[in-house]
Amino acid sequence: MRTLIVDDEPLAVERMQILCSRIPALQVVGTASDGAAALRLIEALTPDLVLLDMTMPEVDGLGVARALSGQANRPAVVFVTAHDDFAVEAFDCDAVDYVLKPVGLERLERAVERAQVRRATPVETSLAPDKPASEWIEEFWVPHRSELIRVAAADLERIDAERDYVRLHAGQRSYMMLHTIAGLEARLDPECFIRLHRSTIVRKDRIAGLKHDGLGVWSAELLDGSVQRIGRTYLARVKAMAGR
Repeated sequence: MRTLIVDDEPLAVERMQILCSRIPALQVVGTASDGAAALRLIEALTPDLVLLDMTMPEVDGLGVARALSGQANRPAVVFVTAHDDFAVEAFDCDAVDYVLKPVGLERLERAVERAQVRRATPVETSLAPDKPASEWIEEFWVPHRSELIRVAAADLERIDAERDYVRLHAGQRSYMMLHTIAGLEARLDPECFIRLHRSTIVRKDRIAGLKHDGLGVWSAELLDGSVQRIGRTYLARVKAMAGR
């Protein structure tokens, strides 16, 4: 794959060049130190893959990815960054992967494999013609050690706010992600999820029942046996869900 490396740190570019030289599937055709230069080189060199830093002067990594998103033969984009708090926005730009620095060879190889699969799958056949892309978020990529783990929205049972973070509960595991709960609520399918409290969102099919303590305070009992208090602001919506 013809590869362009984009990073404003010369040492980071040099390290990435060394790693790429150890992957037979890659041929580095150029480097860029800012987003504007990256877009010019992408047009001139037509790379298959762009290894893209997130934070750069003027046009940042997200700006580059958004500029490419409307192109028919756009290159596969793999973000390579020290920041784990842009993952949601990155995958909104149809990024193939999101690799955290410092980058290891095995981790980069996995990202390249994903890029090869993406390039081998024509964009026009990735979705059935009668099935438009959903407006609701369908997956999360959450940081775990030196990589990100995919968590399908369909697997989530509950989301809790923890200051500037949210905790995603999926089965026996939970994952922390830098995001606001209000921002996630706006992007979750309201047919599947409902907000119970300013700090809690649950999947509707995980609610076993509703109850109140006789003093006007309502709670939702979940299938796992836990009880989540319902805030007054959200009570009417929860009751409407139950046909009350």
